[in-house]
Amino acid sequence: MKIYKIFLLLALAVITGCSDDFLDRQPLDSINTENYPATADELVTIVNGAYQPMQWPKLYNMRMWTTDIIAGNSIVGAGGGTDGIETTNMANFVTSTDNAGALDLWRGPWPGILMSNIVLDVAPTMEINEDIRDRSMGEAYFLRAHYYNILATFFGDVPLVTVPQSSDDDLLPERDPVEEVYAQVINDLTAAAELLPQKSTYNGENLGRVPKAAAYGLLAKVHLSLGNWQEAADAATEVENLGYALNENYADNFSIDNENGIESIFEVQYTDDAGENFWSNDNQSSWTSPFMGPRGANFVAGGYGWNQPTEEFVNSYEDGDLRKDVTILYEGGPEFDGKEYDSDYSHTGYNVRKFLVPLSVVSAYDNSPLNFPVLRYADILLVKAEALNELGRTDEAEDYLNMVRNRAGLEDVAQGLGQEEFKDAVLHERRIELAFEGQRWLDLIRVNNGQYGLDFLHSIGKNNASEKHLLFPIPQIELDRNPNLSQNPGY
Repeated sequence: MKIYKIFLLLALAVITGCSDDFLDRQPLDSINTENYPATADELVTIVNGAYQPMQWPKLYNMRMWTTDIIAGNSIVGAGGGTDGIETTNMANFVTSTDNAGALDLWRGPWPGILMSNIVLDVAPTMEINEDIRDRSMGEAYFLRAHYYNILATFFGDVPLVTVPQSSDDDLLPERDPVEEVYAQVINDLTAAAELLPQKSTYNGENLGRVPKAAAYGLLAKVHLSLGNWQEAADAATEVENLGYALNENYADNFSIDNENGIESIFEVQYTDDAGENFWSNDNQSSWTSPFMGPRGANFVAGGYGWNQPTEEFVNSYEDGDLRKDVTILYEGGPEFDGKEYDSDYSHTGYNVRKFLVPLSVVSAYDNSPLNFPVLRYADILLVKAEALNELGRTDEAEDYLNMVRNRAGLEDVAQGLGQEEFKDAVLHERRIELAFEGQRWLDLIRVNNGQYGLDFLHSIGKNNASEKHLLFPIPQIELDRNPNLSQNPGY
């Protein structure tokens, strides 16, 4: 019981800020762990804390989108030299076991898993409002599944911990087979889908919480990664039936004024509160604009020049694709907030545009409130297109692919493509549609055949990439702390 209390305090200790209205501060010295949580408000406080790791630099405020650099869509850029060296090393496939980026991705999910486990342990027996209890459990199931999906994707076998630790023995778990981890993820998402309300039921105060469609959407993506084509298509259909739609304008997906809109299934919520330290986990504002803005150009508050698109990526846009001008800053392209872009602002001649917040809107580098998309309806349409094609139903799949293409101002995909050709078309569409949203690396490693995966990486000059790099190394500091952990092959 003593260990459980320690972990409860650790869980509560990360609830240090607010992420929009539904994450409220609570003084830790007012909490009695003997009977905590005892009320609906206290349960919701722990649930709110389970969301918070997504906001951290360890996950969506940096490391998740830097995987596009590893995948070859972009380079670190920044100030050169050792600036971002951990990401450069990962992108050059010389990742060591003490790499800070891999350590962040390993450590980022665990506090959220810990808090989700506490919620799922105590909530079933709490005598509180049934709707709040069900919603809280649904959120915890989804969040635990989401965090474990991140760990399994990047590291393979990981410790599968589904109950609060209650003894010293629990603190040194072994790695469980990735198949068992994915089975738990699927079970959790299935449970979440049953318990979560629809997005339309969330009012302004709760807007941004996980809705039912997020559980089905992530379930579709997990099944797709496992090759469960029918299950992926079925889960995508569940999302389709919940009333989502594409924004008419692609740019609306990356607008402060349109956050949590009709295309958004789930996004990480940010505010303009940098907390006590912009560089810490206390920060509730987004890093995307200050980090990705052109360096020294005075386009945005900050402007560190990270995540510079490669020429190969920019050249992969089809003529007339409206997404290019939304996604990329390039010389001769549309002005940004009344300013013309110069290719000298970047090592590659390009910068990311889609996440930038102009100085006329946000004047301080540490208070960008732009949310980060985790699941969009366009993503799910492409999941369904890919799954249907794998099932031999390419004619049906064309409709879903064309919905995304047509929104981008492109003609329908060529008819009569073979199954492999159509799959290539879907994967290309995913690369363009979801650029710099942390999806490209996930697509490369889950497919890893034909022109994708290692073959693609080699084709763009990443010749160090090998089979071992499809997983990241378990951080050496974690192996030193837990002798029951083992290293991934080749590291």
